[in-house]
Amino acid sequence: MTLLAVERIKLFTTRSPWWCALITLAVVIGFAAIFAGAAPAGEFTDVSNSQFGYVFGMTVIMVLAALSVTTEYRFGTIRTTFQAVPNRKSALLAKTGVVALLSLVIGEIAAFAAWGLASIMRPEDLMLNTTAEWISVAGVGVVFALASVIAVAVGILIRQSAGAISLLLIYTLAVENLIQLIPKVGKDIYDWMPFHVADRFLTGSGPAAANAPLSQAGSLAYFAGFALVLLIISLVVADKRDA
Repeated sequence: MTLLAVERIKLFTTRSPWWCALITLAVVIGFAAIFAGAAPAGEFTDVSNSQFGYVFGMTVIMVLAALSVTTEYRFGTIRTTFQAVPNRKSALLAKTGVVALLSLVIGEIAAFAAWGLASIMRPEDLMLNTTAEWISVAGVGVVFALASVIAVAVGILIRQSAGAISLLLIYTLAVENLIQLIPKVGKDIYDWMPFHVADRFLTGSGPAAANAPLSQAGSLAYFAGFALVLLIISLVVADKRDA
């Protein structure tokens, strides 16, 4: 509990979490407002339409998560942390837990606010009547939390803010989609890309679900497993090298 409190204090005494949280809320809710206002009558019947901006909000959350690690490496405060807590894994796990919890809260607030605003603006019935509809909204926070774990792991591995953020943004916004262009096998590989799988978890009740290799629950488990494996690798690397 002490480690969690320390990491919470370190995180919230910097400006980046506050800015990233505000930007995430603005992006997710803003896209919901734009789409709800622009879509013709009768074409906004799916609850998941209110969450169109979640991908962009997720990238901001990943920037927040990466900075929570790389900033400490940049200013050398990570050495002080490791001197105070010789068990590096415990210190980094505490940081990961705090960042993931914050990401979960931000994601849930953003998702439900976006859905609520869309419900007010649209004449269609956007009530959460089914499990799939609940997942498309409540699942956003879960995806944000797991994405933040991935970003923390990348931050631990790279240790540089510019490098870690660039890699995360390029991968999430471009690389997975470009993989589809690989002749013959691109589509098959794309089906197993982690962020595509996470998106399928949120929208798994659509027409494409029948051809998906994983169910909604399986998609969540796969994405969580990817985040866990990457985190374990980063902890092992951090434990073996100099701070």
